[in-house]
Order: sequence, then C-alpha cells, then structure tokens
Amino acid sequence: MELYPAIDLKDGACVRLIKGDMNQATTFNNDPADQAAQFARMGFGNLHVVDLNGAFAGQSANTGAVKAILSATNAPVQLGGGIRDMAGVENWLNAGISRVILGTAAVRDPDFVKTAARTFPGQVAVGIDAIGGHVAVEGWAEATDLPVVDLARKFEDCGVAAIIFTDIGRDGMKTGVNVMATGQLADSVAIPIIASGGVKDVEDIRHLMAYPGARIHGSILGRALYDGDIDPATAIELAAGH
Repeated sequence: MELYPAIDLKDGACVRLIKGDMNQATTFNNDPADQAAQFARMGFGNLHVVDLNGAFAGQSANTGAVKAILSATNAPVQLGGGIRDMAGVENWLNAGISRVILGTAAVRDPDFVKTAARTFPGQVAVGIDAIGGHVAVEGWAEATDLPVVDLARKFEDCGVAAIIFTDIGRDGMKTGVNVMATGQLADSVAIPIIASGGVKDVEDIRHLMAYPGARIHGSILGRALYDGDIDPATAIELAAGH
C-alpha cells in the first residue's frame, strides 16, 4: 500500500482542517517546504498536497508554497485544489507535479477530466469527496445528490491513475477511516482507490490492507501523523507488507 502524508495549504501555511471547515484550521508548520523535507526524512516516498484556498476559489492560490515543496523534495507529489482546466493541468505537470487531482471538475465537466486523463496517462487522479455517500464539490462547501459510485464509474477506461476517496465527516477527526465505504468503492471500479479521512493510527492502515474485497491501493495520512499518533517507521514498514 502507498502512503501519502498530507500537506494542506491555507494562506501559505501547512494546516489541518476539521471536516473541511476553513474556519477550523490548525497550523502545524508555517514553512510547507520544511514540512515536505521532514516527511522525506521520515522515509515517506510520496506527498499529497492540497491547495485549500484554490479549492474554494476555483483557481490555484498557493502557487509559491507548492513550488517550494517541489524544490524541497524528490518524492512524487500529487496536487489537488483549484485545478479546473487543461491549462492548469499542463502548468502543474510542467512545474514538476507528478499527478494532478481533479475534484469539482470531475462533477462539473467530466469530459474535460477524461480528456486530461487520456492526454496525460497516469498523471491525472480524480478526487471524490463524500458526505453521506454523495459527492461534495467546491472545496466541500456544496453537497450534490450524485452517488459516489455513479461518479467513479464515469471514469473507467480513460486512463485515470487513481481515485482519492475522502469521507468528509471523518476528515481531521481521527475517528477511524471508513474502510467499508472505501472498500465498496474499490469493489465497484477497476481504478485504484486511495483512502482519505479519519485515519487515526496504524491499525487503520492494517484494516484497509485487510479489506476482503478489491485491493485498496493507498491511504492519505493527515492529523494523526502530525499529532504523533502514527509512528512513521511502523506505518511505512506495515504498508510495505513486512
């Protein structure tokens, strides 16, 4: 299983939110590049970066911080938040981002997402954020009546590298990852699924790996990692199958 420590950017700082609420932000590091370097020293081989301001604004807003992160680490970086058109996709891939995450655009303009995935195979992921099994958009501020699985199935066979599935109600809460909902999504599509939201300890990683259906390919690590509830070496060893 691949592990992705998260760097969520708000006003240039590394923060964690509660249930995606921008008014409930805790700052963990004012230097995102330093945070990226710390994760590299811990041994993590990937990074998950979200431009929170960009997600709400509909365009990239923490460009300087993202580029500083890219300069601070050799790890592949996946980036989401505010990327809504082909120019944004191309600009970030050219800047060194390994994979862009398209969320709101997947709902508003699925044909664009399919085109991007076919144009840049392996470098486009879809972010599906859910409230009660239905998709939320615009930085989680707006709920829809679109079921998660229905959206995911739209992107079969177009080259989407992964789906990052977030249970918003658990995000930042350390109440445990939603293994069942994540697993059911993995069972429903052939696209690799990455779990996000609520991971509280290494046992959650173990539970995701032990899901009896389709393989869950990865997990985002957020507040529990920052708070010290997850030991990096233990998590990395477990995820490697040791």
